[in-house]
Amino acid sequence: MAYADDLDPSDSVLAFYATDLRRRREAAGMSQRALAKAALMAPSLLNKIEAAKRLPTKELSVLADELFGTGDHFRRLWPLVMKYAYPKWFRPFVELEAAASQIRSFQVQLVPGLLQTEDYARAVLSEGRLNADKVQELVTARLARQHILTRDTPPELWMVLDENVLRRTMGDVDTMRGQFQRLLDAAETPSIVLQVIPFDAGGHAGVDGPFSALTLDEGPDVVYVDGFLKGQIFAETENVKAATRAYDLLTAVALSPDRSIDMIAHALKELGS
Repeated sequence: MAYADDLDPSDSVLAFYATDLRRRREAAGMSQRALAKAALMAPSLLNKIEAAKRLPTKELSVLADELFGTGDHFRRLWPLVMKYAYPKWFRPFVELEAAASQIRSFQVQLVPGLLQTEDYARAVLSEGRLNADKVQELVTARLARQHILTRDTPPELWMVLDENVLRRTMGDVDTMRGQFQRLLDAAETPSIVLQVIPFDAGGHAGVDGPFSALTLDEGPDVVYVDGFLKGQIFAETENVKAATRAYDLLTAVALSPDRSIDMIAHALKELGS
C-alpha cells in the first residue's frame, strides 16, 4: 500500500498539496516514476512528498504547474506549505522577515539561517535528536527562507558574527568548507554586509545572545530575540531602540567588512591545511 492511500487532504496545507499533486498526476496519466524523473528526484522522495512525509520543492511546484496546466496553482500553494512547516511560534517572524526592507542580525554561536548551506543546516538541526524526516523537513523550510535574498528587490542584509561562529565546527570539514565559501560568496553581493567580531575585541554589546532587528516599510520596526525554547518578537519603541544601539556598538567593535572577509577566507584556508 502506498504511503498516500490513507492521507486526508483536510489535515493540513501540506496534506492538501500532496493529495492534489497525486490527483493531478494521475489525471494526466503520468506515473510517479515519470514525474520523479522529470523533476530530477528519486521516486522514493516523490512518494514521500505525495504522502505529506516530505516537503515539496519550489522547482517541483513550478514543474507541476507546467506539466498539468494548472496555471500558478502549485506555485501559490508552495509558500503556504513552507509557512506551516515552521513551529507555530516562529511563523510570525518568517512573515516579518519576508516583508523587511532591512535585516540586521547578530549571531554568537552559529551562521544565521539565511546564509546556511544545506549541509550546515542539517548538521545544526540534527543536534536536536529529531528523526531524519523531521530534520529534512526543517532543512527544506530553512532553505526556503533564503529565497528573499534572490528576489528582484532583496532586503538589505547586515550580519555581525562573533568569531566563535567560525571556530565552532558543525558537521564535517567539507560541511564547514562549503559554509565558509557560502559566506564569502554572500559578502560579494551588494545587498549583503558581513562583519566578524574577533576574540581579541573582548566583551561586547551582544554577550546576552543573538538577535535580529527588522526594518519594515509599513508598520513598526521589530526585534526578534532567540531563546532556549522559542524566540520572542518585540515591537515596543524602547526595545527596538535598545537593539539598534546594541547593533551600532557591535558594528563599531567588529572588523571592517574587508578584514572580516579576510578572516573568513583564512578560516577556509586553515580547513584546507
